[in-house]
Amino acid sequence: MYQLKITSNFASAHNLMHYQGDCENLHGHNWKVDVTVTAQNLDKAGLGIDFKTLKAETKTLLKTLDHKYLNELGPFKDVSPSSENIARYIYQELSRTLNNDNIKVESITVWESDVACAKYYE
Repeated sequence: MYQLKITSNFASAHNLMHYQGDCENLHGHNWKVDVTVTAQNLDKAGLGIDFKTLKAETKTLLKTLDHKYLNELGPFKDVSPSSENIARYIYQELSRTLNNDNIKVESITVWESDVACAKYYE
């Protein structure tokens, strides 16, 4: 089994629902996102998945979140856009586009700061 990881980023604003404290107010983050996939086999070029493909699919998805107010987006209308829920959303969406007989999204880690992150995996 092989494990591959890329790191990407996006910037957005949000406020936490059902929370009492500073984060209930509108604020923003420069989010960092680690995407980890596994590959059972390598292709003839010795790759589990081309990093270009992994980066492109991630970039396409993160573009829908970039410079947006997350609370106004469909996935977060009724779910607080916490780091945990953002990680789950990214995991589910990338799993739809990347998973096949060989590749599986293993985990998504969303960093809201240099010292705080949430990881989602199944």
